[in-house]
Amino acid sequence: MAVSRKITKKRTLPLLPLRGLTVFPYMILTFDVGREKSVKALDEAMINNQLIFLVAQKDAKEDSPDEDDIYRVGTVSRVKQLLKLPGNTIRVLVEGVSRAEVKEYLQTEPYFIAEVIERAIPEEKDRNVEYEALKRRVLSTFDDYARLNGKISPDTVASMGTIEEAGQLADIIASNMQLKIDQKQEILNEFHPDRRLEKILETLLSEIEILEVEKNISVRVRKQIDKMQREYYLREQIKAIQSELGDKDGIAGEADEYRKRIEAAKLPEEAEKKVLKELDRLLKMPSGSAEGSVIRTYLDWILDLPWNKKTEQKIDLRRAEEILEEDHYGLAKVKERILEYLAVLKLTNQLKG
Repeated sequence: MAVSRKITKKRTLPLLPLRGLTVFPYMILTFDVGREKSVKALDEAMINNQLIFLVAQKDAKEDSPDEDDIYRVGTVSRVKQLLKLPGNTIRVLVEGVSRAEVKEYLQTEPYFIAEVIERAIPEEKDRNVEYEALKRRVLSTFDDYARLNGKISPDTVASMGTIEEAGQLADIIASNMQLKIDQKQEILNEFHPDRRLEKILETLLSEIEILEVEKNISVRVRKQIDKMQREYYLREQIKAIQSELGDKDGIAGEADEYRKRIEAAKLPEEAEKKVLKELDRLLKMPSGSAEGSVIRTYLDWILDLPWNKKTEQKIDLRRAEEILEEDHYGLAKVKERILEYLAVLKLTNQLKG
């Protein structure tokens, strides 16, 4: 859709690099400042109509960033309040005014001063059906995101419906999302309001997919923990009952020994499931029952098998032929097939079917 011409405005402002933080227009937030250069930039801002250019660092761990360590697009912001804290730290309350891009660094010491260019793209007064559809989809998707995220208040979600401009809606939604710095910067870099709103929709859909996966994982883990806690509780109850009955070292102790053997055997997954199922049955059996004896025999047999133990395969065709001739009279074709099979096995060293 067509939009009006760009409106550009140059400003010369003190620049304050932010660590792990991105400020959007219309955003009001508080953060602490302690680096000497940043404090001096704030002092300059209080003289310069309280305006300062806030821009994120590419690497939050960098304590003394230079121009290459700082993103080009940031937010012209107004300092609303300063509060001095112990240890030469200042708590700052700011409000984002407009996005802008660094044209040139005019000074780097004792603090940054940059010439920045604000590029505003006025929005259409008469919006078409396509825009209304996009806006509704964004609002609906943000509602889904907020429910999954669990950290955004219903009042914040409801307030989004009162915002008319695409750019403002995109910026305020972005400021309420939990995103990585580079993701937020990608949204901040987009000056065109409609494309920015489309970018927000893409980001919301992607984040919802991730949140749903996280939720499913949490549910599975919770179920597993609950199951383990129930099993532990039941085992402790059985031990307590057996202790009361004078059978302290009875079936529960026997079951613990079986568990150690199962763990040591490193059974295949299906075999381990079957063995554990039989062990659970054993725990529920009355002491001395006939069926309990059958289960013990089964468990001992399974656990005595040489799981995961291999021997080197040696095939001597001549010796095999001698044994077949000595032990079996006739059966020439059968012997021939057995020797063929052994010859192939020796060559391939594995069975194919």
